[in-house]
Amino acid sequence: MQPIPGIDASNYVSSFNLAFYFMVGVSLLFMLGLTVLMLYFVFKYNRKKNSKASQIEGSVRLEILWTVIPTMLAMLMFYFGWSGWKPMTKAPDDAMVVTSVARMWNFSFEYENGKSSTELVVPVNTPVKINLVALDVIHSLYIPAFRIKSDMVPGRETMMWFLPQREGTYDLYCAEYCGLQHSYMSSVVKVLSNEEYLKWYTDTTSVISTPEGSVPGSEGLAILKTRGCNACHTSDGSKLVGPSYLDLRFGEKLIVLRDGKEVEVTIDETYIKNSIYDPNSESSRDIQRD
Repeated sequence: MQPIPGIDASNYVSSFNLAFYFMVGVSLLFMLGLTVLMLYFVFKYNRKKNSKASQIEGSVRLEILWTVIPTMLAMLMFYFGWSGWKPMTKAPDDAMVVTSVARMWNFSFEYENGKSSTELVVPVNTPVKINLVALDVIHSLYIPAFRIKSDMVPGRETMMWFLPQREGTYDLYCAEYCGLQHSYMSSVVKVLSNEEYLKWYTDTTSVISTPEGSVPGSEGLAILKTRGCNACHTSDGSKLVGPSYLDLRFGEKLIVLRDGKEVEVTIDETYIKNSIYDPNSESSRDIQRD
């Protein structure tokens, strides 16, 4: 679905663009003006025309002028920035609530009816409040077309809200460097009509999609990638943060190093939970099987 031209993607686009264009315009004005002025002085007061330096008295009027004008321009920049930022701090009471969970290296979105998705799906012309949760490191949810971005800090409750104003599919990125695969941490926002959204929202069937031609059992790998398990655990036996799940079989006994000592453990629920919640408890994960 392509965005409809002529309509802002969200309620923040106009105010953001106004502030941005104003700041760019002022910057260009000063850059060109100062460059022209500098070149003028270079040619007018070069050594050939002014071999002997002369004292130039100061001008109070000029001093006041170049103090007042930049101050007014800076205050205008502040006003445009403040007027665009202030509405972002409080979501409307009737906004629908979505919880965005960020982990290395993906986003998931949880809805009030218990539905979960790797894409942010919202209805058009309906305010959306997103509670931001980071499970590991600092992430940042950024939707360029909506002109919104907010950091997601572990242990800190934050939120963002917006009003999608036209149907379409928009890019969503993590804008905070969060590790090795940060550049792959992306998703999309799908803005649907109210009828299409209601149909999607009430369909609570959970389906893991896999690429066409995938080998049997790849659904499990898709779940691992969706849940960010590959940030700590590998599928090829190589060492990362926690143990690899290559050829891991429930109930099997193996030898691991714990505090520098070899310890025999059983691959059971306790071992799996420990590998997830405390992946470094066994400092070496070079596994020896019986």
